[in-house]
Formats: sequence, C-alpha cells, structure tokens
Amino acid sequence: MAENILHQGKTFSNVDYSGKRLENREFFKCEFVNCDFSKSDLKGNDFENCTFQRCNFSMAVLDGAGFRDAVFIECKLLGLDFSRCNKFMFSFSFQNCYLDYSIFFGTNLKKTIFKNCSLKEVDFSNADLSQSQFDQTDLSGATFSNSNLEKADFRTALNFSIDPEFNKVKKSRFSEANLSGLLHKYGLDIEEHGRR
Repeated sequence: MAENILHQGKTFSNVDYSGKRLENREFFKCEFVNCDFSKSDLKGNDFENCTFQRCNFSMAVLDGAGFRDAVFIECKLLGLDFSRCNKFMFSFSFQNCYLDYSIFFGTNLKKTIFKNCSLKEVDFSNADLSQSQFDQTDLSGATFSNSNLEKADFRTALNFSIDPEFNKVKKSRFSEANLSGLLHKYGLDIEEHGRR
C-alpha cells in the first residue's frame, strides 16, 4: 500500500479536481479557495483543520474520507453521502453553504454549526445533532427521524418539520415564531400574533 503524501499549511487556489481521483493524501491546516471537487473521488483522504472557501464538492465520493475540524464557507456540497466518511475524523462547521440532498444518516454531528445554510431534503435520520446550531438555515423537506436533537438550537431555523414523538428534543431551543415546525403533522392552521 502506497504511503500517504502529507500537505501541511498550504493554500490551493482555483484547482480543478472535478471527476478526478485523489489518492493517499493527508492535508493538515491547508486552505482551499475556489477549488472544484465536483464528482471527484476523495476515498480515504484526510483533511484535518482545513478551510474550504467557495469550493464545489457536489456529487463527490466520500467513502472513508476524513474531515476533522473542517470549515466550509460559501461551498456547494450537493448530494453528498457524509455517512460514508471516516467516523473517527468527522467534525465540521458550515457557513453560507448549500448542502441540499445530502445524507447524514447515523452520523455524529454533535455541536455542529450550520450558519446561513440551505439543507433542503437533507437526511438527518439516526444522527446525533445534540448541541448543534441551525442559525438562519433552511431545512425544507429535511428528514429528522430517531435523531438526537437535545440542546440543539433551532431558534432562527426555517421551514423545518420535526416530530417530537420520534426524535429526542429535550432542552432543544425554538422561538415562538417557528414552533409550528413541531406541530406540522397535525395540520393545524397557526396564526402568528402581529407585534405592535
């Protein structure tokens, strides 16, 4: 088996990895700016303490890929299966990102920050999202089933539908304005009070 190539403290700008296979790479404290990873094969590569800005990961293959303390800013991460990532290197934060149609089934996302993100149709079934933050994030069509949402912050989250009967919601935070997302299945017509 080939030895891993280590990249440390490097900046990669405008690199086109689309459709390519990256093999045996370890990236430590690296920065990726305007890079295209769409449909690339990232199997078994590790990214630790790396920052990704304005990168496109749409439809990339993440089998066994490791992300520890990875920061994604203004990235496209459409249709990714994060459940196939390395479970021992799995911590992220997302800001101004598109993660629509991605899968986080059964993953540990404890204390993950999603800020100003689009998480449409994302699958969070069986995921641990305890103490996570959904700040100004759109959760239209996102699936929460048997998910741990304890102490998660949904106060500014948008368009979510969470059934408290099938998810752990103890001490999770909601605002009065978005409580209807917890009652969605009952088909209630909830009017909001106008503030004077």
